[in-house]
Amino acid sequence: MELAHSLLLNEEAYNQLGEFQKAEFIFEWLQFLEKLLPVTSRADIRENQKKLVEQLTSLLNNSPGPPTRRLLAKNLAVLYSIGDTFSVYQTIDKCNELIRSKDDSPSYLPTKLAAVVCLGYLYKKLGRILGNSFTDTVGNVLKAMKNAESQGRYEIMLTLQNILNGLGAAAIPCHRDIYKAARSCLTDRSMAVRCAAAKCLLELQNEAVFMWTTDLDSVVTLCFKSFEGSNYDVRLAVSKLLGTILARALTSKQITASTKHNFRRISLEDVMELLGTGFLRGSCGFLRASGDMLKGTSSVSRDVRVGVTQTYVVFVSTLGAQWLERNFSAFLSHILDLVSQSHPKAVQSPVDAIGCRRCVSFILRATVGGLLGEKAQIAAAKEICQAIWRLKKVVDAAISDGNLETKINITDVTASQHVLVCALQELGSLIHGLGTTAAPLLQDSSTGVLEAVISVILHPSISVRLTAAWCLRCIAVALPSYVSLLLDRSIERLSALKSCPEAITGYSFAVAALLGAVKYCPLGIPHGKGKVIMTIAEDLLCSASQNSRISLQRMQAGWLLIAALMTLGPAVVQHHLPRILLLWKCIFPSSPKDLETEKTRGDGFTWQVTLEGRAGALCAIKSFVSHCAGLLTDEVVQRLLPPLPCAVDLLTQLSSICKSYGNSLKTPSTVYRQKLYELLAVLPPKAYEGDFSAVLKELVTDLTVTDSQIDASAFLLPSLCHENDLLLLGPLLQESDHRFIEEQLLLGNSIAGGSLEYDPYSIYEKFAKGNTVPKPLPPALSVTSAASRLFGVMFSHITESHRLQVLEQLLNSIKQTKGSRQQTVQLHVLSAFSTSLKHLANCKGSLGTEEVRRSALMLVMGALESNNPLLRCAAAECLARLAQVVSDSAFTAGLAQVSFDKLKSARDVVSRTGHSLALGCLYRYLGGISSTQHLNACVGILYTLSQDSTSPDVQAWALHSLSLVVDLAGPLYHVHVEPTLSLVLMLLLSVPPAYAEVHQSLGRCLNTLITTLGPELQGSSTAVSALRTSCLLGCAVMQDNPDCLVQAQAISCLQQLHMFAPRHVNLSNLMNLCSSYLLLRRAVVACLCQLVQREAAEVSEYAVALVKESKDDFTPDVNIREIGLEGALLGLLDKELDPRLCQDIKETLTHMLTSMAVEKLSFWLKLCKDVLAASADFNTVASIDTTQEEETAKGDDVSVLTSDSDDRFHPFRNPRWSTRVFAAECVCKIISLCENAGSAHFDITLAQERKQRDSRDDFLVLHLADLVRMAFMAATDHSDQLRLSGLHMLQIIVRKFAAVPEPEFPGHVILEQYQANVGAALRPAFAPETPPDVTAKACQVCSAWIASGVVSDLNDLRRVHQLLVSSLLKVQAGKEAQNEQYNESTSTMEILAVLKAWAEVYIVAVEKQKNQSDTHKHSLKIVNSSEESYRDVTFSASGLLDLVQADLGTLSKLWLAALQDFALLTLPPEYASQLPAEGGTFYTAETIENARPHYYNSWALILHATALWLTSTGFLVVDPDEGVTNLSRPVTPTTMCQDSSTRPLVKSPEDVNTDRFHLILGISVEFLCSPRSDAAMENIIACLHALQALFDVPWPRSKIGGDQELGVELLNVLHRLILTRESPDIQLAALEVVRLILFAAQEHVKEKRRSAEVDDGAAEKETLPEFGEGKDTGGLVPGKSLVFGTLELCVCILVRQLPQLNPKLTCSPAVPPGKYLLLSGDGSRLVAAALVILSDVPAICSPEGSVSVLPTILYLIIGVLKETAVKLQDGQLPLTVAASLQALKGLLSSPMARAEKSQNAWTDLLRSALVTVLDCWDQVDGLLQELDEVSLLTAITVFVMSTSPEVTTLECLQKRCIEKFKTTLDSKDPLVQYKCYQLLHSIFQHPNKTVSYPYIHSLAPSIVRKLQETEKAKPENAAELQVIQEGIKVVTALTAAAEEQHRAHLVACFLPILISFLLDENALVSATISVKNLHEFALQTLMQIGPQYSSVFKKLMASSPTMKARLESAVKGNQESIKVKTTKHAKNPGKSSSIQLKTNFL
Repeated sequence: MELAHSLLLNEEAYNQLGEFQKAEFIFEWLQFLEKLLPVTSRADIRENQKKLVEQLTSLLNNSPGPPTRRLLAKNLAVLYSIGDTFSVYQTIDKCNELIRSKDDSPSYLPTKLAAVVCLGYLYKKLGRILGNSFTDTVGNVLKAMKNAESQGRYEIMLTLQNILNGLGAAAIPCHRDIYKAARSCLTDRSMAVRCAAAKCLLELQNEAVFMWTTDLDSVVTLCFKSFEGSNYDVRLAVSKLLGTILARALTSKQITASTKHNFRRISLEDVMELLGTGFLRGSCGFLRASGDMLKGTSSVSRDVRVGVTQTYVVFVSTLGAQWLERNFSAFLSHILDLVSQSHPKAVQSPVDAIGCRRCVSFILRATVGGLLGEKAQIAAAKEICQAIWRLKKVVDAAISDGNLETKINITDVTASQHVLVCALQELGSLIHGLGTTAAPLLQDSSTGVLEAVISVILHPSISVRLTAAWCLRCIAVALPSYVSLLLDRSIERLSALKSCPEAITGYSFAVAALLGAVKYCPLGIPHGKGKVIMTIAEDLLCSASQNSRISLQRMQAGWLLIAALMTLGPAVVQHHLPRILLLWKCIFPSSPKDLETEKTRGDGFTWQVTLEGRAGALCAIKSFVSHCAGLLTDEVVQRLLPPLPCAVDLLTQLSSICKSYGNSLKTPSTVYRQKLYELLAVLPPKAYEGDFSAVLKELVTDLTVTDSQIDASAFLLPSLCHENDLLLLGPLLQESDHRFIEEQLLLGNSIAGGSLEYDPYSIYEKFAKGNTVPKPLPPALSVTSAASRLFGVMFSHITESHRLQVLEQLLNSIKQTKGSRQQTVQLHVLSAFSTSLKHLANCKGSLGTEEVRRSALMLVMGALESNNPLLRCAAAECLARLAQVVSDSAFTAGLAQVSFDKLKSARDVVSRTGHSLALGCLYRYLGGISSTQHLNACVGILYTLSQDSTSPDVQAWALHSLSLVVDLAGPLYHVHVEPTLSLVLMLLLSVPPAYAEVHQSLGRCLNTLITTLGPELQGSSTAVSALRTSCLLGCAVMQDNPDCLVQAQAISCLQQLHMFAPRHVNLSNLMNLCSSYLLLRRAVVACLCQLVQREAAEVSEYAVALVKESKDDFTPDVNIREIGLEGALLGLLDKELDPRLCQDIKETLTHMLTSMAVEKLSFWLKLCKDVLAASADFNTVASIDTTQEEETAKGDDVSVLTSDSDDRFHPFRNPRWSTRVFAAECVCKIISLCENAGSAHFDITLAQERKQRDSRDDFLVLHLADLVRMAFMAATDHSDQLRLSGLHMLQIIVRKFAAVPEPEFPGHVILEQYQANVGAALRPAFAPETPPDVTAKACQVCSAWIASGVVSDLNDLRRVHQLLVSSLLKVQAGKEAQNEQYNESTSTMEILAVLKAWAEVYIVAVEKQKNQSDTHKHSLKIVNSSEESYRDVTFSASGLLDLVQADLGTLSKLWLAALQDFALLTLPPEYASQLPAEGGTFYTAETIENARPHYYNSWALILHATALWLTSTGFLVVDPDEGVTNLSRPVTPTTMCQDSSTRPLVKSPEDVNTDRFHLILGISVEFLCSPRSDAAMENIIACLHALQALFDVPWPRSKIGGDQELGVELLNVLHRLILTRESPDIQLAALEVVRLILFAAQEHVKEKRRSAEVDDGAAEKETLPEFGEGKDTGGLVPGKSLVFGTLELCVCILVRQLPQLNPKLTCSPAVPPGKYLLLSGDGSRLVAAALVILSDVPAICSPEGSVSVLPTILYLIIGVLKETAVKLQDGQLPLTVAASLQALKGLLSSPMARAEKSQNAWTDLLRSALVTVLDCWDQVDGLLQELDEVSLLTAITVFVMSTSPEVTTLECLQKRCIEKFKTTLDSKDPLVQYKCYQLLHSIFQHPNKTVSYPYIHSLAPSIVRKLQETEKAKPENAAELQVIQEGIKVVTALTAAAEEQHRAHLVACFLPILISFLLDENALVSATISVKNLHEFALQTLMQIGPQYSSVFKKLMASSPTMKARLESAVKGNQESIKVKTTKHAKNPGKSSSIQLKTNFL
């Protein structure tokens, strides 16, 4: 194929190829040429043009296939448009010649067609350049059309379209001729020709004025004719033509002179009348209509009506949304008039009426729902409401005049019914779509929407009553706040109008519909409503028999209410279950005898009532089983069973009852059957085993009854066919935008589809797809589908012999019928049997013996050869299921053989299609094809069939089957891939485009082949690249196909290819986002979704580039150039109604956002802002109420809204609320993406710097104003969902930006300027009518805002604080003031949200105060002069605390009550009986399940706050009234209805405190024991912080210290938490709790020791009992011992961070010895915390116990020291080393080391420890440089200083210690020397001489020596200077410590050294800083020492005059410099001195 890539055709390569390869080669070359020509230079083209034209024209004679001829024509046209045009006339002549040729043979046809196509493209591209030659060409083409066959006519029409397109107005002379020709083609028998003619006429009307002026009527009539017998594509094409022409006629201004006599302007009424005629009378024209009416012939054919319906939609869409807004009332009245009584013909039969109503609904939905924005929709809803009121008046008038002429008026009343149904349906759908945005519409009293809907609930027609109820349901779902209100109104009317039959049914429908809506309202309805409805239902049922006039209605209403009540779920139903079961038992006779007596009594009417009642009862129980499965215990099932046998008995006797009482019982008995079957199908079959045979008999009768002539295949079968196979049956069964109306055309003429009145019980069921009105089928059909479902269930449960009997019965009944009846029976039987096979397969059952299999096979094979294609499809699927159930390879092979034999012999289309599909399906459920023999046979036969060009059907089915085989064979198919691919390509290149179904099957084949090849397609071998090229070629052919579904296939093939071999796929022409075919749009978006996951940026840029190149926009109403692909997708999301497509668009946008939002930040934010701002005009500014105190903020708040609402071009006009919610979610995603992208996004200084450096950089913080504005717009919208999103966005903004400082105003943060906006956004959420979920969310934002610390001024904070205070007042009002609108659990949600918000604020306030008191302590240490600044700082924190303090008394009670509720709710189910019967403080017993999640959301912060509050009171404050009430039960909310007698006795404060302590501890332990894996980190940390706060005060510590078991349990819980949670924050918090527990135990032990000493003060010391763990034996019991638990936990932490500490590991090769780890900061903090705890452990042991644990503790502390003592660069100590030294010091100074019982053991152990430390040096061989000697020396010093002398004065130890110091003193590193001097300084000063003297003797001389050496080598830098200074300090200290007699000697040595450091004046000037400093330091020391030892000093001075002189000059110089300094100081007083803190271990 590479050879094809050249400008000229490579003829040499071409001639070597075979016939088929040539076609492929040509196509590849033409494809390449198409890309090459536009980019080749003119000169090159002119040079080769002659040759190229020759090659291309010669190809015309090679009979090119359809795709090739189109490409050929395109290339010729492009070639001439770029190159020279002088030879173009020859080419045109040649084409004309080919067309004129008399050769009519089929082989010559492709050449003729190619010539026709070439002409079209040449004229299209070159247009007027070709001068007048077109008249001949057009004449020639039209002449050729006279005897052309369908392909010719098709191509000629398209060519004429192209000619007209190219010539424009120049073609006027030919317009009439073309018009005549196209007219005849528009009613052609070939559908493809009709489509082409419609396209041609569409092009013609651009210039041919006569089409929409003088000839308009005939064009319209012609189009109506064209609709007759049309298919979906024709209806789309012709409706587009007609809609466009009518729109043109209406809007055209210019009426040219050529139009003869002054033509009158066409008005909207005329257009509507024309369309109305087609809708009502069809295509029979205007004159003949009357004759037809006289004859009484049938009404309009459905396809015309559906076509006209689509035309209406096209007409309105063409004129646009604004036109519709202006003319809506005229349009509405016309559309509704179509189903009114003024046209009785349209609605004379129920079937016609339903069909017409559907069409009208579709027109309204597609125009009002699809085109209008929200504001316009609200206006439309008002118009519809007016229409309903008008009709209501007519009905009222008719009813009130009822006594005059009843007959006439009845027609008036029923006349309005269809109009009302349509109006109500549209009103319901409109409001449903608007959601809470519709609130203003319902509040508008002038429109009276609710009044209008409720008023027609009393309409005489049942369908109007039902639709009104459905409309109420829509309103309830859209506006959940109305559910309770509407329920109350309906219940009240129902009770008041009990004796009016219309009111009973109407209002019961309304209540049922509203109950069905509750499950879509997350806020629910009050629990008590269930009880009210149950009472009414019982009342209706019990009073049904009292008044025969309304008994039927009461019976029906009662059961309907009970059935609807079940949808509320088990929580409500369980309370009423006994009553329901009693009613169920009473409705049926208790024994067969009673049933017999029943039969003898009664008449037709009573039977009607009885059957209705029983059907209702069956329905109610079915509803119970479906919605309350949780209540179906064995006991309940037992109580459900008794009436069943009687119900079945009645079923068997229905036919005889019907015979006795005539026709009136026909419908009730059918309904009864249906309901019984439906109930039995959901009950467990075991329950009615006894009735199997009776029921099966009835089922068989129902399935084989022959009197019903209804063809139900379209209802029964699609669910039984495999979805892939349905693609064969054409577009009608596939999803499309017109599915709603197109469905009618699938059905026979006797049914128009479902409608609500067929089954009122469907009013409360779940919404169907696309939330349209439920469409239950007529009872006759429903009963069949219910029977087939039940048959499926039962068949799998009966014995094999019984199965055989049943199958034979079914087979017989099929044989006994003939013709269409036989087909109907066959259809029913197959659907039932197919269902049973599904059941058998699901429960892995077997079918049975050979006979059963044989009968089953006969049944299926019969259907496989039926005339109905749907039935064949279902039979093939059934065959696959049969093979699955039998699962015997021999049987399956037999089935295949039958089909093979049939296919070899049969010649008829039916059996060839059926059996070829059977081959494809056969192995579908058997895990694929595994036999190569079977595969080869299948492939052979299917190849042959797919090339049968005489029958496109056979081709399509065979190819589809082949695609299934490819799929099922998997890797086995590899051998066949190449031939199959060749076959597919050959057919793609040769099958005419008119056979779209063949092309679709080819597409599926290609798709499965690509899947089979899979990743191999990436390969580079020639074979693979040939396959790849073929696949790409196939896709290219399909993309050029005119059929949209084929294009969709092409896109999914490319998508597969892109997945496997992305480098080789060019996805250029993908952008068709606005095709009228849903499946194509879906395919495009799905493919985009995959592309953007890999390369979002490229796709986005490419889309914009593509639009710039091409003239026409893909999405006409969206400007991609400006808003990019992302904007186009957002626009599409807003218009699209298909949920699946919307989901895909959202995913695509999310992927694009994730990969590009950070780079294109401004672009994305602008998009989101445009979408959100488009609705800003909708938010009335009034929604911000500006009260008096807010006046200052008013300006800001208002300007936020109004600043940007100028009327410039807006890319998004009125987007729907769901789109706006999506945009708000996108903004939140962008913020989180930026958070991960870098800190500059949240640092304004950094962002501005980087922006200045590179203006292309963009940072989120620079867009903060926009973010706040978007959040504000969303948070104040009408739509509740958008408000929630807006508040969530605001919360995120506050959290993320709270700490960003404002660079221009230091000390302030950037968010502070947006206070007014935040306040204004939050205020509406606290208005009384706001839904609780919005208020709850707003509480979270309030607390985040207050806690963030953005606002420091209390007056500013008060605005938001006030909102929380108002909510708190609402909470205090308690249950009494609860909202009656929603479920009780919503008030739980709101209360807990308020309490949680307060808790968060309180926690932050306490933390801030704590931090400030800490800094205050520091600041006091540091400085005294800055009290003012401190006052400023503390103000905000204590101020915040003061704000909370005011309400703290109330809050603390409420918090405790909430915690107590939570504690009750977390009890395991077995304690359910102990829960209070009335519920808790904030939840009711009935709504316990709904309340749980709200408690889980908020308990942790409330717990933390409560613990802090108790801590702040120190557990000392007990409320004065606390004694009177129950534990912590607040006085404000209801105190759980306890009367005074059951009140507990007054509790002591101690008891109250103990209860509170255990409440907090219990909740924490319960949660921490097993936090769910999804438990939020915040909850765990809050819980640990609560425990920390709890143990911060003495009283709770005394509780836990005194109860060792409790302490140990808590330790175990914490240990487990540390093991299971990796988060360092959690582990640190847990360790802090452990430290406090240990501290509590220490306090307890101290207290016990102290009190024992006080008590036994006089007694002998020996008899004192031992306190602390380990008693007098030293033993610790694991699991009981606190010490052991603590050690376990610390070891766990240490070994996790430093695995080398584990002795088991150290020996293993895994850890190389001597490698030092630098821990992370978190790791170091954890280790340090663990060490602190370890050093405290001995304090809670007895002396013997301490000896047991000491080795472990020492091992761990020294281990950490050893492992982490690494030198850091700055000479700092690592945190872990500091901690281990600190711990060591604490441990060594423990009193246990000196206690007499443990002293000796301790001494031994400490010596060993010291040896270990000393050994650290020796272990390290080559790694000495890494080890930090200073740390180890410090450790030795700690030992020397902190232990008793006998530990370290042991000679050998002392020697080694001194040795280490010696070596270190000689270190080259001044820092080490310095530290060493410091340590020696402290040792030399040890009070015990036995300790210090050996060190002094050994080390002092070398220090003095070093100082003497300094005289020669002066210090060069600060470090060396430090060492000398420290040396001088050490010697000074030594001098002071020396004994009298030696002191003089020491001073005499020391003074000369000091004097030698002094410099004379000259030297001082030139000396370095270090030397100068040394001089000063020496002088100061001399000044100090001189006076102390004056005698020695004087002696020395006298003996050495040089020294004296040196000293004197230095002193003199010093005094002078002091003078100078003091004068300077006077000028700048009060510099505060700073202090340095350092860790002091010694």
